[in-house]
Amino acid sequence: MSLPPPPPGGSYPQPPPGWQPSPAPPPGYYYAPPVRTSGLAIASMVLGIVWVYWIGSILAIIFGHIAISQTRRDPNLRGKGMAIAGIVLGYVGVGIFVLAMIFVATARST
Repeated sequence: MSLPPPPPGGSYPQPPPGWQPSPAPPPGYYYAPPVRTSGLAIASMVLGIVWVYWIGSILAIIFGHIAISQTRRDPNLRGKGMAIAGIVLGYVGVGIFVLAMIFVATARST
C-alpha cells in the first residue's frame, strides 16, 4: 500500500515540533464468560441411561425439558445436547415400560 501523491506545490505537511503519535492502546484481554453445564441436563441424561425402575425415565423427560428451557434463557448455560439425549432415552424407557405392561396384561389374560 503506497501513499497518495503529495498535494500540489510541495510535500506532505509536517507535524508541529514536539508532536508524537499517540501510543497504541494496550492489547485488550478478552475473558470469555464462564460457561456452566446445566445440572438438570446431566441428571436427565444419567436418569435416561439408568432407567431406575422406569421412574428415572419420567424424571429424565421432566428434567430434560426444564434444562432445554434453561439453556434457551441463559446463553452461558450449556447442556442442550445432554438434555435432548435424556429426553429421548426417557421416552424410550417409557415406551419399553408400556410395551412390557401390554405384554404382561396379554400374558395374564390367556
